Amino acid sequence: MDTQALTAFLSVAELQSFSEAAEKLHLTQPAVSKRIATLEKQLDCRLFDRIGRHVHLTEAGRSLLPIAQRVLQELRNARRQINDLRGTVAGRLTMGISHHIGLHRLPPVLREFTRRYPAVQLDIDFMDSELAHQRILQGEMDLAVITLSPSQEENLSFIPVWEDSLTVAVSNDHPLADARQVNIAMLSQHIAIPPGLNTYTGQIIKQLFDDAGLEMEIGMSTNYLETIKVMVSIGLGWSILPHTLLDSSVTALSLEGVDLHRTLGCVHHRKRSLSNAAEAFIDLLPSP
Repeated sequence: MDTQALTAFLSVAELQSFSEAAEKLHLTQPAVSKRIATLEKQLDCRLFDRIGRHVHLTEAGRSLLPIAQRVLQELRNARRQINDLRGTVAGRLTMGISHHIGLHRLPPVLREFTRRYPAVQLDIDFMDSELAHQRILQGEMDLAVITLSPSQEENLSFIPVWEDSLTVAVSNDHPLADARQVNIAMLSQHIAIPPGLNTYTGQIIKQLFDDAGLEMEIGMSTNYLETIKVMVSIGLGWSILPHTLLDSSVTALSLEGVDLHRTLGCVHHRKRSLSNAAEAFIDLLPSP
């Protein structure tokens, strides 16, 4: 049972598709199918049911899944520890990065990191902060650079890096555009375009309305702040956005009696030892 076959198995199980797994692994679909067939032959059982274009784990496949994850994780830990004994900054560094941070905060850090440590293979997934948080909690990645959760689990280490100021934003011709300051009652009378209320930023906005006992009239919702800014700029509604995202296409308004902000930073699991590469990356992050 080789690691390549286990890696292929995990990719097909995650994506429920041989073709998508092949694309993720930079292989041909026949190569992925061959690795799965070899694994099934070694274990003398079928791991996937292939019904039309859909792929589902069999009972045997579901049993193998946590074992395969554990085996590959232990091998990654072994490689990391060996590299660390050599004192080198090398190997694979897996990270989850929120889309907004990846666009507006991290490029200088990533540029400097790759310049200093060319032997490190960066494996970066851009995703919602909430998903990255869960994957760190489950031990699936080394680091995440995200909007930090308001509730912080004891198994995770949170490193605040940036205080991200938030402000109310409307289009330049919005009915509220001439008001220098607004309150929640005023906002409740107009259509909102908030981030998804399941996101940490969306929860901040929802809490403001809950505390005021008012309803928010939501026109649409998306987790991508850049998309929200465009929708705000063309007059589809108001939103609350980071200052770093604002430009002349929108008008910023202060919110009466409220200092809006969120904390951006780095998260890792306390029980997962940090590699030299992970520690070197954390050292390059700006001081808060």
